[in-house]
Parts: sequence; C-alpha cells; structure tokens
Amino acid sequence: MKICITNDDGVHAKGLYVLAQWAKKLGEVTIFAPAIQQSGKSHSIEIHTPYRVEKVGHETGLRAYQVFSTPADCVRVAMMAMGEEFDLVFSGINHGYNLGREITYSGTVGAALEAGVQGIRAIALSTRRDVFDGIERHLDNMWAFFEEKQLFAKAAVWNVNIPEECSGKIVLARQGGPFYSDTFFLKGTEASVEGKLVWQPGSNPSVDTDAVLQYGHISLTPLTNDRTDHTLFSETE
Repeated sequence: MKICITNDDGVHAKGLYVLAQWAKKLGEVTIFAPAIQQSGKSHSIEIHTPYRVEKVGHETGLRAYQVFSTPADCVRVAMMAMGEEFDLVFSGINHGYNLGREITYSGTVGAALEAGVQGIRAIALSTRRDVFDGIERHLDNMWAFFEEKQLFAKAAVWNVNIPEECSGKIVLARQGGPFYSDTFFLKGTEASVEGKLVWQPGSNPSVDTDAVLQYGHISLTPLTNDRTDHTLFSETE
C-alpha cells in the first residue's frame, strides 16, 4: 500500500513524525506537508501566486517534500503536479482536537477532504496538543477497527480524534457543536476595528461538544465533500 502523509502543523511537526513512523508498518510512505504552519487554512488552495515545492531531509528517513502552500495544496501537488499515486492519505496527527464546528476551519481535515476529491481514501487524525507518548497503540487499534468494520467501504474520508486520557474504546460519532470559544481584541491603543485585530482562541471548550471524547473514547466521524442539505429535499418531496 502506498501512503501519503500530510498535516497542517508543518513538515517537521512532532505529530507528523509520530504518524509517519507508525505508518511505515502499513506500506510505502511519502511525506508531502506544508513548509510552515498552516492551521486554520481549511480546504483552501493557492490560485494567484506561484509557490515552491522542495525535497527535504526528514527525521523519519522517508522521502519528503515541503510545499510552500496549504495542506490541500500538498495533496494536489503530490497527485496532480508530481503524478504520485497513493492508496491512502493520512493527515495529522494534528496538535489539538478537530471537533464540531472547528472541522470546517481545520487544514488537517481540509487535506483529507482534498484526498477525497482526488478519489483517495483518507483519515484526518487529531489529539490534544503535544500529547503523543504511547499514541501508537491507539493508532494500531484504530486501524484494526477500520479493517474489521470495513469502514472505507462505507465512507472514503474520516475524522478521528484520540483523547488524552484514552479508554481505548472506539465509537462512531456525529459531528458535534462548537468546541472552542473565540475572542477578538484590539492590539495597542486603537479604539476601533480599524486597529490591529487579534484572535485569541478560548481556553475552555464549550459544553456543546462531542461527548464521546469527554468519556475518553476515540471518535470516528465520516465526512463528505457534498455540502448539499439533503434533508430539505426529503422534506419537500
């Protein structure tokens, strides 16, 4: 099996290193990841300015490329520009959960969805920031679950969150509500929004979130690129 590893935290992020090292047991692994931090870039691509792609030495010893653009562009470069063929894309492991509304903004999820656009199976993986010790055993269990339940026959793109205090139980979960509370403030002495506006992520998650993770279980959520509200059609037929 040929595997592409990407993320939104950058080509040398610890989460990517852990994921790539683990993925070696599954097949041939190649890294295409952003040269710099790209969190919050969602499924965006660069269409106005040319950008560089460079082969780099990587801590894993794997063939690796850094892309000076978004996570989605990393997948596009690998498949459309470089002509690589992959059976699976892993995106992550993200330094922080991707839950509820926040998956809309996530570059980690955006890369996985782009793989889906290209007709490739994909898993976006996230955990609490900088909690990677011992996570390999949970990746083993997750992959065994995917194979046992034949989940890729049911959906091509999945969002997976692994809690810090993990019970080991794996649960299929719907997308929850807002997870982080956002705050904006003005930097300096400016008295209007014409000043320099700064975003500060909330430190406490809202109560309307994915209960699966709160119980310490690994959550698996199938995703789709189809934004159609099919409920409306079923209600009007």
